[in-house]
Amino acid sequence: MKRKINFLPILAIVILFFALNSYVLSGFGTINHSTLLAPFFWVFIVGLTVALFFAISQMRANGMSKFFQIVTHAFLIVFTAEVVFAFFLLLGDLFRFILSISTNFQADGFQILGRSLYWVDFAFVMFCVTVILFIFGIIRGKYAYRVIKHTLYFDDLPHNFDGFTITQISDVHAGSFTKPKEVQKGIDLINAQKSDLFVFTGDLVNNAASEIVPYIGHFSQIKAPFGQFSVLGNHDYGDYIKWPTEADKIKNLQQLKNHHAELGFRLLLDEHVELTKNGEKIFLAGIENWGLGFGERGDLNKALAGTSVNDFKVLLSHDPSHWDAQVKNNPSKIQLALAGHTHGMQFGIEAFGIKWSPVKYRYKHWAGVKVENGRYLNVNRGFGFIGFSGRIGIWPEITVIELKRK
Repeated sequence: MKRKINFLPILAIVILFFALNSYVLSGFGTINHSTLLAPFFWVFIVGLTVALFFAISQMRANGMSKFFQIVTHAFLIVFTAEVVFAFFLLLGDLFRFILSISTNFQADGFQILGRSLYWVDFAFVMFCVTVILFIFGIIRGKYAYRVIKHTLYFDDLPHNFDGFTITQISDVHAGSFTKPKEVQKGIDLINAQKSDLFVFTGDLVNNAASEIVPYIGHFSQIKAPFGQFSVLGNHDYGDYIKWPTEADKIKNLQQLKNHHAELGFRLLLDEHVELTKNGEKIFLAGIENWGLGFGERGDLNKALAGTSVNDFKVLLSHDPSHWDAQVKNNPSKIQLALAGHTHGMQFGIEAFGIKWSPVKYRYKHWAGVKVENGRYLNVNRGFGFIGFSGRIGIWPEITVIELKRK
């Protein structure tokens, strides 16, 4: 029995899309009165939309291609720039409508004042700025690595670990990389931190284990005195593509685990290791991916088995939703949890005291350090990228955390 298609949401989207583009065209028409503007505009918009649907159908049949990337990115840039233009245009139109009411309050007739060309020009400038930002994000932003440092204080940190440093990266997504030389710059920056410990918090690939193979020589250069450790993320299990057989999917995961070893990463699968320094110890635990809506595979109790309630523990767990669900109030104190997963949505603003990204509407804490119940969580913004082949305002991150005793 075929499932009935509800056409109402589709019709609503079509109407909103047409309304947005008609409104944008009216703004462009205020600047340019050419009779060719409207035909050119609609041919471009309709052509791009048709190309998008064709690219999506091809992607479903044959996987992502260069054509798919170009079309989806072009559509995203144009659509976002249109929304920005329409927003500023609407502000101007609302202002002139209110002004018209005030001006004509005592008049016999009502006439809406004409649009201010200066305001429409400003809206168009914002349109252009949006396009430029997206182009920069695609060409340069996705490899614009940043080192972000945090010093965290604990009253129960063993004395000999006072000043201990951890470098964290997350979400490599090796299948998205196209410029090995740029990736190498990130690797060099990691090693330049000379931290005591290196950790990777999941999503080494987009789907297939083979994606990391061209970059094994790069990431295997990462070394730290206390070792290199890693966990799996939701993308590492191969859940987002269709495999010929279940056996192929299982084989892919095993190959990925082998690649972790080739990189020199000790993969922690619901287990912990003991780190000792001058007779004192802390515990580093790592679990398989546990995330609301992204697979709840990890077993925290198993990972902590053999540790005591008050041992100093650092947890690697890919998805920050795990911290809220099981970590921050766990009877066994986990002083520090390290996560990734969100990428900061690769788009947002962190400047002038503003910290915003659309991902905030999905995750309460999506980047940086959070402390609650005397326990810390750090969410890394990601080393790589996926989906949108770029970053705007939320740059790829290398985190360095220094542990200090109060």
